[in-house]
Amino acid sequence: MEQRKKSSAEWLYKIFIYVALITLVICIFVPVAWVFMASIKENSEFYGNPWAMPAGFYFQNFVDAWGKARMGEYLLNSVIVTVLALLILLVVALPAAYVLSRFEFKGRKFWNAAFMGGLFINVNYIVVPIFLMLVDGDKFFLNNFGKGFLLNNIFVLAVVYAATALPFTIYLLSGYFSTLAHDYEEAAYIDGAGYGRTMIKIIFPMAQPSIITIILFNFLSFWNEYIIAMTLLSDPKGGRTLPVGLMQLTQAQQSAAQYGQLYAGLVLVMLPTLILYICVQKKLTQGMTLGGLKG
Repeated sequence: MEQRKKSSAEWLYKIFIYVALITLVICIFVPVAWVFMASIKENSEFYGNPWAMPAGFYFQNFVDAWGKARMGEYLLNSVIVTVLALLILLVVALPAAYVLSRFEFKGRKFWNAAFMGGLFINVNYIVVPIFLMLVDGDKFFLNNFGKGFLLNNIFVLAVVYAATALPFTIYLLSGYFSTLAHDYEEAAYIDGAGYGRTMIKIIFPMAQPSIITIILFNFLSFWNEYIIAMTLLSDPKGGRTLPVGLMQLTQAQQSAAQYGQLYAGLVLVMLPTLILYICVQKKLTQGMTLGGLKG
């Protein structure tokens, strides 16, 4: 009797899990599929049944979004900002996480506490102080060199992105590095390798799944970030990133009612993240589970 109750409870639990997963998939897949279908509809089709299939493939929506709405320019800016921010982040975070997790030195506890404290700071709360600092810096450049440098600069935006992502990235990498055995480093030292070579040739390749995981997480964060980009790239004639450009397009289409062009812009924003996730899905799963298995 008890065995029958136990099996019945397990069966009900499995049904609940499957229903929850199917509901989650539907809630995610249906809106994404609808946006893709809407992006290839002509404008007149939006005034009928919104769930109707497209009458054809109206590619002009993407042409207008790319050229007239300047989404192509914004896409290039987002690619430059995201790639540059990731490079800066990895160059700083990888050695820092390695040193903090593998070596004992004076001030180690302070730096660990500082980076841990950074985890509890919401970046959106410090946008105004960051902006004011850059405004003061721009005044200095303007008074001494006749031209501002820090505002409306996608390279400065990339540096801000990398700096704000350091605490979370170092926290994740340090946790993974601390699970690796010291035998690998000791063997490298015996063979004559120095600290830097051991870090680059031995430790970083072993941490590849974890590195790919933090690259994907930070890529999604940088690619979709809106508030900092809107604040630091305030010049309409200057470069803007995709989320800011998409918001401008949304506001412009509220009166123009060019819905196909709007949804084509949404597809341009979503497509790179979907492609990246498909490419690194297996590595991402390894990075999320491998640390726990080694612990």
